[in-house]
Amino acid sequence: MPVPSATPPTGPFQAAKVITVTIFVLIVGSNLVLSVFLSDYARRALLEKQEDYALLLAENLNHQIFQRFTLPSILAFGNVDLTDPRQYERLDQIVRTTIHGFHVIEVRIHGFERKVVYSMTPEEVGETGRSGAAVERALEEGENHFQILNKHSTWGSIFVLDFEPEDVTMSTIHALRADRRLSPDEPRGPIIGAIEFTQDITKDYLKVVNFERLIVASTLVTSLALFMIVMMVLRRADRLAVERALEKERLERELHQSEKLASMGRMVAGVAHEIRNPLGIIRSTAELLLQKAKAENPAGANAKLLTAIFDESKRLSRTVNDFLDYARPKQPRQDDVDMARVLHQVAVFMEHKCREQGVDIESDYAEPLPLKGDADLLYRAVYNLVANALDAMDGPGTIRLTAARDEHGLTLVVADTGPGFPAEALDHVRDPFFTTKQNGTGLGLTIVDNIIRAHGGSLDISNNEDGGARVTVTFSSDARKDA
Repeated sequence: MPVPSATPPTGPFQAAKVITVTIFVLIVGSNLVLSVFLSDYARRALLEKQEDYALLLAENLNHQIFQRFTLPSILAFGNVDLTDPRQYERLDQIVRTTIHGFHVIEVRIHGFERKVVYSMTPEEVGETGRSGAAVERALEEGENHFQILNKHSTWGSIFVLDFEPEDVTMSTIHALRADRRLSPDEPRGPIIGAIEFTQDITKDYLKVVNFERLIVASTLVTSLALFMIVMMVLRRADRLAVERALEKERLERELHQSEKLASMGRMVAGVAHEIRNPLGIIRSTAELLLQKAKAENPAGANAKLLTAIFDESKRLSRTVNDFLDYARPKQPRQDDVDMARVLHQVAVFMEHKCREQGVDIESDYAEPLPLKGDADLLYRAVYNLVANALDAMDGPGTIRLTAARDEHGLTLVVADTGPGFPAEALDHVRDPFFTTKQNGTGLGLTIVDNIIRAHGGSLDISNNEDGGARVTVTFSSDARKDA
């Protein structure tokens, strides 16, 4: 079974990036389409409004010119002749009075001879090159014509910060009629010319431009806000996907490791079981012969050899027992256990060995400390922790046993003043067969961890800030015995 790669998966992240960019493009695109639609609608609404105003102004000019100039001139002079300075000045005065306040730049009147018969610029009077197709249709069909002249492009106007007067103008061409109507329902009079005037609508057009700027800015802000929201959601989803993938890989690695260790454990258990019986015979025989040799000659060579055989057989017996305990862990009983008594028994048992090494055992806990569990297994777990602490200290020192109980459960701490765990070994000290001792099996803390977890607890291994190792055992409140 191949070991899964520990490299974080990049597939979900790449997919999230593609989805994020796609959604951002769609949001911006749809908002831009909406902004174009709204801007065009606002522009057309303005033009329609300006055309209505221009048409009203044209009708008013038509009425004023016919009523205040054409009829009085015919009555006074017999005909209309704008080459007469008096008639020209009167018409000019009427026109300027009528257009006052309407931002009109220029007014022209075209006759049927396709020449300018009146203009606010006197030099244009009599010219024939200014009557275009729109003037022709106004003279022949009475058709109105409106045209917007913008010095800037339609969308380029958004980026123009300072509009000058007359940057945007509207030209209106309207048929000039002999209009004596007293109401709009009466038939209109005959066409007697075409009136053309140009208005400065820059201020009104600037309102539309500002509205377009507001739409574009709102589009960008909302698009960015939606993009950020979508990106945060997708990033969170992607992070969760990556975490799940990494968790899956971790579980697969642990499963692979467990299968490998289980296979190794079965093999070791079989070998250890075959070794334990003859090893027991060797150990008991060596102990019996050693007793006889010491009685006959304690300093003899036979006594020394038998002592070595007996010590090594004891060490090998402990190793075999560790292998069997790891390979075939016992299911803990659920008895009433007082952890204070277990700690006291371990301290008493280890007291002689600690005194020989110059190590003091200090205890700090209140009795009783009730717990549901297996007293023998818990004793072995605490014993292994104290024995490991003692082995780690080459000289004098202190081993401190503390325990406390609260609403969350029972906490037991075994701390020493030794060198502590190497920093690079902290993540591996619970791994089976990992050891920093020359003669260790690497199963001590593994067996302790299995016992603690079988009792519903957890094992935390660290170093004290002031030096030395610190092992914290925590039993949850579910494992406590009700007082």
